[in-house]
Amino acid sequence: MSQLEKGSKKLQNAWAFYDWANSVYPLVISSSIFPIYYASLFTKEFTSIHLFGIDFKNTALISFITAIAFLVVAIISPLLSGIADYVGNKKHFLQFFCYLGALSCIGLYWFSIENIYFGLTCYFLGLIGFWGSLVFYNSYLPDVAFEEQQDRLSAKGYSLGYIGSVILLLVSLAIVIGKEGQDAMNAMRLTFVFTGIWWIFFSQYTFYFLPKGNKNSEKVTASILFNGFKELVKVKNQLFENVSLKRYLIAFFIYSMAVQTVMLVATYFGEQEINWSNGGEKTMGLIISILVIQLVAVLGAIITSRASAQFGNIPTLIVINIIWALICFMAYFVTEPIHFYITAGFVGLVMGGVQSLSRSTYSKFLPKTNDTTSFFSFYDVAEKIGIVIGMVLYGLIDQITGSMRNSIVFLTLFFISGVFLLLRVPKKSISE
Repeated sequence: MSQLEKGSKKLQNAWAFYDWANSVYPLVISSSIFPIYYASLFTKEFTSIHLFGIDFKNTALISFITAIAFLVVAIISPLLSGIADYVGNKKHFLQFFCYLGALSCIGLYWFSIENIYFGLTCYFLGLIGFWGSLVFYNSYLPDVAFEEQQDRLSAKGYSLGYIGSVILLLVSLAIVIGKEGQDAMNAMRLTFVFTGIWWIFFSQYTFYFLPKGNKNSEKVTASILFNGFKELVKVKNQLFENVSLKRYLIAFFIYSMAVQTVMLVATYFGEQEINWSNGGEKTMGLIISILVIQLVAVLGAIITSRASAQFGNIPTLIVINIIWALICFMAYFVTEPIHFYITAGFVGLVMGGVQSLSRSTYSKFLPKTNDTTSFFSFYDVAEKIGIVIGMVLYGLIDQITGSMRNSIVFLTLFFISGVFLLLRVPKKSISE
């Protein structure tokens, strides 16, 4: 098959379709079914677990495991992305992490208290697979689309992801709802298998059309490892020579820390901090909340794309951060299901927008280069290190105070800081 030209509709569709394939992971595993399943393993009297010689609060433990996984991704992704650009096979790296994540989802079928180490390992590897694949997926954006196409294509990817993941969530809902006790647990375990199969199956369309990457004529030798480090040092120097890009990355690091933490812990918060009348209402209510977030997020991504075209990327991001800060502050007072549903609607509105626009804004800042993967690895590293810090702080506050409510309101500070840092980015720094 001949390689499709940059900017072609078919190539852009193939790239965006990976969002459709992989977005079932953050929805089913990170946000909805798995958190409910994980919480169901514990009772009100038994909310802690003894692991590695320490008694962990169950929600704090999953926060710490998540942080460790993101730390691993942050460490390995710059090295791997530099190597991938050098040898010209970043699609192979994308495939490896895709399959690692998908097979780990299937492995969650055997997650239980008795099998806690295996289950946590699958959860850990699933996170590495998903976020590791995004390093290479995101780096393809400037390879498949011209600058004027990137905002809309980025939004299209997120929109496809939200729609596709909602379809699988509805299927999962049909399987789980109406079941009680062990039957409900078994049904939830099946959804983990479906998630892995969906991810592998639909990613094949993307893999078929995406190019391998930029070829290097030199032979691959043992010194390639050190060449990867050299490339990263070169990219680092270029990044920090660009004042606008440097300031934007710092702002992104701060507010993304809070965005990703909220997205990762929202369901755990709803499970523990909301006054549900019974277990059935809780399961249904949490899944409905996630559905609301996903559906509204499609609208949010579209509105944000159009707002950025009208008012500029940075001003739009500033407004989004202000809304996020208000959401986190108000979350402290959320106690009833109706409050949680309303909060979910506002989260959905800004969730899709901030992710989509952050990615395309960074892409616009980049200098003209073929080394797109190494540049995007810095973007992803900033995001991952931010998540590590955010999840550790969140987990520590939860472990010490015994309440996730205190943790969520603490994140308001990061969004406020993000606003002030975005105000420091030069107004004429990109074509807005």
